[in-house]
Amino acid sequence: MQLAQLNALSQADFIRIVGPVFEHSPWIAEATWLKRPFRDVAYLHQLLCDTVSASREMDQLELIKAHPDLVTRMKLTAESQREQASAGLTTLTTSEIAIFETANQQYREKFGFPFVICARLNNKDTILAGFRTRLHNTRDAEIKIALEEIYKIAKLRLDDLCPAN
Repeated sequence: MQLAQLNALSQADFIRIVGPVFEHSPWIAEATWLKRPFRDVAYLHQLLCDTVSASREMDQLELIKAHPDLVTRMKLTAESQREQASAGLTTLTTSEIAIFETANQQYREKFGFPFVICARLNNKDTILAGFRTRLHNTRDAEIKIALEEIYKIAKLRLDDLCPAN
């Protein structure tokens, strides 16, 4: 889609198309639509991230919680399915799945939300290393890291939506 097309969309269509950039959180696209026109995709991404940054901590936590556990048996969005597949998370052995399930559980028990990492910029080994490292962080540090990872995910999803010509 061209940027000019995004700028011309109704709010409802913008939310329908851009909303999935942030997992199950269309409120971000809804609030950002008001800031049109967007001069380029990088600017749109920054405005979307600014919307999240300016939101209440409760809303930020809901955004983090909207992300699935890695290697989950739950139904994933199409975007999450592709992203986890790109990191090699859909072809794990039974023992690797058990390792991820344990890591997900430990992380969730400590922080109260799922481990979020930009799977497309990682692989199973770097993701597991991330679990081990990040389990030593404070909850506040993990909220900040999770949001930064969500911003990376959103950037890649926006680039997919509006590829450079």
